[in-house]
Amino acid sequence: MSEVSTVNHEMKMTRKDLNKIYWRLQAFGVGLSIQSTTAQAISFAFCMVPVLKKIYKDAPKEQRVNAMKRHLEYFLSQNTATGMILGICAALEETTTEDEKEAIVAVKAGMMGPLAGIGDSVFKLTIQAIAGSVGAVYALQGNLLGAILMFVIYNGINIAIKYGGIILGYQKGMEFITSGDQAKLMNNIINLATMVGVIVLGCLISSSVKLNIAYVLTVEETTVPIQDLIDSALPNLLPLLATLGLYLINKKMPRKYMIALIFAILIIGTLLALAGIIG
Repeated sequence: MSEVSTVNHEMKMTRKDLNKIYWRLQAFGVGLSIQSTTAQAISFAFCMVPVLKKIYKDAPKEQRVNAMKRHLEYFLSQNTATGMILGICAALEETTTEDEKEAIVAVKAGMMGPLAGIGDSVFKLTIQAIAGSVGAVYALQGNLLGAILMFVIYNGINIAIKYGGIILGYQKGMEFITSGDQAKLMNNIINLATMVGVIVLGCLISSSVKLNIAYVLTVEETTVPIQDLIDSALPNLLPLLATLGLYLINKKMPRKYMIALIFAILIIGTLLALAGIIG
C-alpha cells in the first residue's frame, strides 16, 4: 500500500458537505442496497457521492469513474459504525494523490470488520437492550411513555454517534487511526455501555421478572409460606436464578430453537401455576 501523504492542507469539505453524507446514511443506511458480490458497496458509494462531486468537480472523466469504482468494491459493516468510516474515507479522498488512492480501499477493508463487531455489540446487543429495558418498565405499567422512551434513548444515542463519527473521522482522518484514539474511544464506549447495561438489567430483573413459590408449608397448626422463607434470606432470589438459567440456556442453544424455548417457558409456567407450585 502506498504511503499516505500527511502534509497539512486546507480542508475542502464544509459542515454542509458532511451533513449531506450524514443525511444519506441516516435516511437510507448502508442496507439500502445489498447484493451478493459487493454487499453494501452501492449504499456506501451513494453516501460518498457529495464528497466525490466536490473533490472531482473539475477532474477528468476517467478519475471520476475510478473514484466511484473505488467505493463500489466490497463493503460490509454495521450501519452506525459506518459513519466513522465514511468520515475517514472523505478525509483520505481529499488528502491523497491519485497514486495513493489504493490506501482508501485498504483502510475501508481494514476498518469494516472490527467496527462491525463493535457496532453490533454496542448498538444491537447493549444500547438496544438498555433502551428496550427502560421502555419495558413503563410499558408493563400500561404507560405509553415506555415506547416513546425506547425510541428516544436508542435513536438519540444512535444519531449522535453516527453523526459524530462522520465529523470526527473527517477531522482526524488517518491521524485518528494511527494515533490509537480510535481504539481508546471505542473501548470507552463499550465499557460505559456495558456498565449501564448491567445496572439496567439488574433493576429490570428485580422489578419486572416475577417468580413466587405459592406452596405453603404446614406444620401442625403453623403455616409457613415458602416464599417468605426465601425472601427473608435473599429477596428476588428466584427471579435472579430463573434469569441466569435462561441466559445460560440461550447461550448454549442454537438460535433456531429460540421460538421453541419461548413456548416451553409459557407451557411450563402455566402448568406449574395450575398445580399451585408457583403463583
